[in-house]
Amino acid sequence: MGKLILILGGARSGKSSYAEQIVHERGGNHVLYVATAGARDDEMRERVRKHQQSRPAGWRTLEAEQSVGTAVMTSVGDAGAILIDCLTVLVANTLLAAAGPENDPCGDPGDDPFQQAIEERVKTEVESIIACARELDADVVVVSNEVGMGVVPPYDLGRAYRDLLGRANQVMARHADEVYLLVAGIPMKIK
Repeated sequence: MGKLILILGGARSGKSSYAEQIVHERGGNHVLYVATAGARDDEMRERVRKHQQSRPAGWRTLEAEQSVGTAVMTSVGDAGAILIDCLTVLVANTLLAAAGPENDPCGDPGDDPFQQAIEERVKTEVESIIACARELDADVVVVSNEVGMGVVPPYDLGRAYRDLLGRANQVMARHADEVYLLVAGIPMKIK
């Protein structure tokens, strides 16, 4: 059985680079890189392109904006390590699919973002990733933003998102074999 490893940190803290280092050490060229972000505009398409160019050519990429655990189980192949980058975006995808305004993720929500049903969807996503990690021989590395050190968002969709991601991080950390917090590119093992 592989390990479940959680990498936390703020924006641009070095989380993804550190996670890539871990999966490269553990999986070599047999890595499945799971991208949860969709490229919906030119800026995001350029980010995706740069990320893809920086990864070793042998790594396989799986794009999965939701149902990540299921997607990994059907795509794992010969991967010795799996990198899920990132839980932060997966939670946002789940929330916006349920309560986000049509074509305007910064506007008023189309539905109550604090619905218990939305939290259940996020919980299902997290539990699916944990179950996947427990079933595979490959190590599973999950990247996520630590949201508990910032300001309280001024709008309800932002507060709901912060709450959902904070709870998702707690569940993932509780089940993880190892947890690292990155600050200014420096990893600190906290579990």
